[in-house]
Order: sequence, then C-alpha cells, then structure tokens
Amino acid sequence: MDWSHYRFRSLWALPAPPARVYAALERVEDYPRWWPQVREVTRLDEDCGVIRIRSLLPYDMTFTARDVRHDTAAGILEITMTGDIDGWARWTVTAGGPGTLARYDQEVDVRKPLLRRFAVPGRPVFRANHALMMRAGQRGLLAHLDGGRQAV
Repeated sequence: MDWSHYRFRSLWALPAPPARVYAALERVEDYPRWWPQVREVTRLDEDCGVIRIRSLLPYDMTFTARDVRHDTAAGILEITMTGDIDGWARWTVTAGGPGTLARYDQEVDVRKPLLRRFAVPGRPVFRANHALMMRAGQRGLLAHLDGGRQAV
C-alpha cells in the first residue's frame, strides 16, 4: 500500500438550484471568499491556476490545477493537480431533493516531503484534516449561496 495515496469523496446537500451551485463551483478564483481553507487562487490562464490551501494542521499545500472537463450539461467540473499533491478532483452537480447534491471526488498522491515523511503515523490525522476542510467548505458555500440569492 502506498501510504501517500488518498481517495476522498464528499457529498454536499445544498438548498439551491443546480445551476447556481455549478456557477459558484466553477468560479475557482472566488473560493477564498467563501472557503476559509482555500487561501489563494492565482489564475495563470483560462484553464490553469495555482491554488494554495491550508486547513487545521500548520502546513500549506500548493498545486497547479488544470481544467480537464468543464461540462455544464452534465454538471461536471474536473481538474488535474500537480505540485504538493498530484492527481485529480471532480465536482459532479445534480438535482437532489429540493436542491442540489454536489459530489466531490478526489484521488491524489502527496508529494510534499514533510507529509510523505509522516505518511504512516499521520494518515488518520491527514484524513481528518481533509474532512474538516470539506465541512468548512460546505458551510462556506451554503452561506455564499444564501447571501447571493438575487445574484444568479
């Protein structure tokens, strides 16, 4: 088993129409406004940018994200990542109940040397750190969508 390899899945139930949720998720440069752990997004071009994240643990992770699938009709946003983490992440936005279900899937290999050094003993802590980040992102997006009811 490669202890630096991770697969994550998060499901966010959001009381907003899928089109509004998709529109918010596709504006990655706005993530730092509503997702506290996304510290910085720097666009390099239309399809690529550098993202810096930091959750509860005292380390930043920086990676270059490149759009590989931007399919509004299917509700899919997918990127590849290179840097402190290498892999891919995908949002799948669908109608769910009275609102939207946003599913986040991610598969990555950690490349940051410090995290690789602590891969075995730190794995449960790293997974918990990711879960905290995702919960904060869901809360932030809920507030963002609530605050922008008239915008979209």
